[in-house]
Amino acid sequence: MKNAAVAFAAALCLAAGSALAQALNDAQIAAITVAANQVDIDAGKVAKSKATDKDVKAFADRMVTDHTSVNKQATDLAKKLKMKPEENETSTSLKAGGEENLKKLKDLKGAAFDRAYIDHEVTYHQTVLDTIDKSLIPNAKNEELKALLTKTRPVIQEHLEHAKKIQAALGKKTS
Repeated sequence: MKNAAVAFAAALCLAAGSALAQALNDAQIAAITVAANQVDIDAGKVAKSKATDKDVKAFADRMVTDHTSVNKQATDLAKKLKMKPEENETSTSLKAGGEENLKKLKDLKGAAFDRAYIDHEVTYHQTVLDTIDKSLIPNAKNEELKALLTKTRPVIQEHLEHAKKIQAALGKKTS
């Protein structure tokens, strides 16, 4: 499973690199934002039902709640601005990586599932933070979109720190 996590991390880095290489417009940023949140919602829903560790289950529940809220804010803003999210290489890559992750997670059980899910969450949230910092916020032209991204960033950072703590705790349980 470690190789799967590395492969997914590589796909995420490619997606982030793609976002960095292209000058994104606001509609493309909206599509990336929605895709990134949906990937984490979908993984969280699987983890809520399959995780065995109580901290992993609670984390998954929080991911579904928090990312659903951000997605609602993003889609509401897009509607208000009469902006249709525009699919792009990065949003498509995020969706494909999310589907690949779900396939791998569905085959795992118990502690192996818990570790794989949390390992993915650490990698995913770090990549999302990097993309927000290096591509999404700098390219956002609309001030409301930029404000949403800026407001969301500390939440993503908090998710990353929380996932790292769980990851460390899970590592101690298997040692």
